[in-house]
Amino acid sequence: MVHDSTDNPDEARARKSPRAAATDTPPEGLTPPDLDPAAAGGDDEDEARLPDILEESGAVGEEPLATGHEAIERAVRLAPTSPGVYRMLSANADVLYVGKAKNVKKRLSNYARQSAPQPARILRMIAATVTVEIISTTTETEALLLEANLIKQLRPRFNVQLRDDKSFPYILITGDHWAPQILKHRGAQSRPGRYFGPFASAGAVNRTITALQRAFLIRSCTDSFFESRTRPCLLYQIRRCAGPCTREIDFPGYTTLVREATDFLSGKSQAVKQELAGEMEKASGELEFESAALYRDRLAALSAIQSQQGINPRTVEEADVFAIHQEGGFSCVEVFFFRTGQNWGNRAYFPRAEKTYTPEEVLGSFLAQFYDDKPPPKHILLSHEIEESELLANALSIKAGHKIEVTTPKRGEKKELVTHALTNAREALGRKLADTATQSRLLDAMAATLSLPHSPKRIEVYDNSHIQGTNAVGAMIVAGPDGFVKNQYRKFNIKSEGLTPGDDYGMMKEVLERRFKRLVNPPEEGAARTKEDDFPQWPDLVIIDGGRGQLNAVREIFTNLGLTQVSLMSVAKGPDRDAGRETLFMPEREAIKLEPRDPVLYFIQRLRDEAHRFVIGSHRKLRKKDIREAGLQEIPGIGPSRKRALLHHFGTLKEIERASIADLGKVPGVSAESARRIFDFFHPQG
Repeated sequence: MVHDSTDNPDEARARKSPRAAATDTPPEGLTPPDLDPAAAGGDDEDEARLPDILEESGAVGEEPLATGHEAIERAVRLAPTSPGVYRMLSANADVLYVGKAKNVKKRLSNYARQSAPQPARILRMIAATVTVEIISTTTETEALLLEANLIKQLRPRFNVQLRDDKSFPYILITGDHWAPQILKHRGAQSRPGRYFGPFASAGAVNRTITALQRAFLIRSCTDSFFESRTRPCLLYQIRRCAGPCTREIDFPGYTTLVREATDFLSGKSQAVKQELAGEMEKASGELEFESAALYRDRLAALSAIQSQQGINPRTVEEADVFAIHQEGGFSCVEVFFFRTGQNWGNRAYFPRAEKTYTPEEVLGSFLAQFYDDKPPPKHILLSHEIEESELLANALSIKAGHKIEVTTPKRGEKKELVTHALTNAREALGRKLADTATQSRLLDAMAATLSLPHSPKRIEVYDNSHIQGTNAVGAMIVAGPDGFVKNQYRKFNIKSEGLTPGDDYGMMKEVLERRFKRLVNPPEEGAARTKEDDFPQWPDLVIIDGGRGQLNAVREIFTNLGLTQVSLMSVAKGPDRDAGRETLFMPEREAIKLEPRDPVLYFIQRLRDEAHRFVIGSHRKLRKKDIREAGLQEIPGIGPSRKRALLHHFGTLKEIERASIADLGKVPGVSAESARRIFDFFHPQG
């Protein structure tokens, strides 16, 4: 969303975040040059924490439950039949729950009925209630907004609570100086200029500003620093500033740079890139190669911004995308921000909620709290249909002053965006669970589940990658009581020349023989050592990717090497390669199927996925080396015209490698099929 502070100062002040207002301003002179001194605050790069699991007490006694029902019945007699918000309080006057209703009397009556079946969570809440306070509102919309505000303030135990709620940073191009400055901004948007955002994190803003400086050469220094210069600073020397402070560039020229930067952030990136490509062609035609190189570098900087943004929608101009995933009693809500057709980052939230809350309930409560102090976009896309989507849309429309749509897309690009966000939510929660779980407890559970002789101290996982036998590489990752031991990772460039292309068994045989022969026959004292000698420990468990056939093949290799003290297991993917439906195979045992939410299964998935990530990365490094040597010459179906168009659009081969399929498809003359072919060439699947 783009804001101009000169449009409506009162509205800008109303957007100020309470969190941002509470931050301390650093002493003058210590403020970073890319941060607005008036809005300097804490960074938001800290990862959100998982909430503590709410302890569920045992069965609720009849006496406290009767006391709670009596307290609610007293409130029912005085409750209005109009919309409002109610608060349930404990004996210590702590707020237990905040709720809203279109008819408060009817809603409280549901709690007061002793014969009505209620979830255990509701029964515990009723038993702890000694009094109920009610606030009447004019409309149900007002009740929704008030409920969200009170939940954020009071943090009741039985409500879904939005945690790690931090203000979002914006990019500001100032408008109160003849040479505008670009900087990161938080808080009230009262300073004259153009505001672009919100961005998901300060890191995303910093990376974008750095790339914009390379692309448009706009200054980031403070006004006082600018006025005191007598010669250009280092940023001018490294071509990240045009040097307006010492008139290295005139006013019209600098104004053009600011206009181009504003157009790019406003969604006119294609027009800006075409203009720069035209200037590069013109300079090259006039043999002004230094100027042409400068335009080339600026094009590369713009492509770098878009490659960092990842997925950029074609038809969605302005939207927030929310996706929720639940696992192990926790919830993760992933939020993506799309403005001016660009992806301005994403952030994972871990709201505090009891296990009995459904994804729809958590998401509905989360949304109302999320937009309590933030301006909503025109479109809000959800992964799950919430019960009060229409009410939420009306409330946000009144608050924003324009129509807001809250939808759960079923098809098209919007559905793809939601699916992408859902994948990120699942992975974010997975990483958080893996990081916070006690590693030794996981290893003990694995030993019990797999009937291992003892808890494994060293686990080795093997995988290999190639494309039709070319650039074949094997890899080993290691995990232990302290998690992944990355300094023990090893990659094995496949050396056997007699292997048939695609012979996975032959490649695995070479990797395992090279790995374990050195353990069976360690090098003599004083002998030359290699990297593969840095394995003094024997693994307790070896894991490979595959089914019973791969297991038997590796078991034969171990038998030939005389390895009997190492446990062996293979992991076969589920139907349609679905995570959570894997089958585990071990020698002389029936296949093992674990529950999808079993922590041991999740840990094994993490081990396998880490090995896959590592081997794919090693393979791509080998392949990219070959690609860089050949340039674009080897991509089938890409002739001279398309190569020229690609280089004009992205500036360098490196930026073409980084581009997404959507970005490649925007190049004139490159069809969707060609974009896919180019992308697959640079990003092969192992």
